[in-house]
Amino acid sequence: MALDFVTTYKVLVLGDSNVGKTCIVHRYCDEKYYDTYISTIGIDFKQKLINLDGVPIKLQIWDTAGQERFRTLTTAYYRGAMGILLMYDVTNLESYNNLSYWLRNIQENASPDVVKVLAGNKCECSATQRMVDKERGEKIAENFEMPFFEVSCKNNINIEDAFLTLARKIREQRERRGENFDNDDKPHDKKSPGSNGLGTFSLAGLSDANRCAC
Repeated sequence: MALDFVTTYKVLVLGDSNVGKTCIVHRYCDEKYYDTYISTIGIDFKQKLINLDGVPIKLQIWDTAGQERFRTLTTAYYRGAMGILLMYDVTNLESYNNLSYWLRNIQENASPDVVKVLAGNKCECSATQRMVDKERGEKIAENFEMPFFEVSCKNNINIEDAFLTLARKIREQRERRGENFDNDDKPHDKKSPGSNGLGTFSLAGLSDANRCAC
């Protein structure tokens, strides 16, 4: 099959600065790990041709800057996005708490049909470094009906699984709807409270048993 006719899935990688967004894109697309942190300026993307259960798919993976002063840049790039890999850092409690911002931003700007996968990066860390228990990631993923993975860019843990799961969910959504995701002529439906929007759920609402004791 000519590459010109391969279906392209547009995927965004979102999350706070320094959670590993650029790192996970390089690890998955280039099979390289960069130990030095370089803040992403604006937005960049890479493409990777994958074999999704025997069907060639081109993933167009957009790496968006997480710093506050660049957040307004990212909103234009939600258009046409079929999937979002939402990331936090298990050694950084603030990056987990800020998931509420990112989920609200996704709700306000992305297609209501966008597929989301949650990834907690740096799972190779020691117990003393960990600030977010795995159960807390599982809890918010369950509340927002997202597949969840703890990943490690450094040790290449669950990186491919996370992206393949996202691609499969995109394919399932496309098959279910029988149409393209980029419906520019249709208004985005705002979710009512409790319908998987942020109306009645916030990270602060999680039980004390799930809070980090650090």
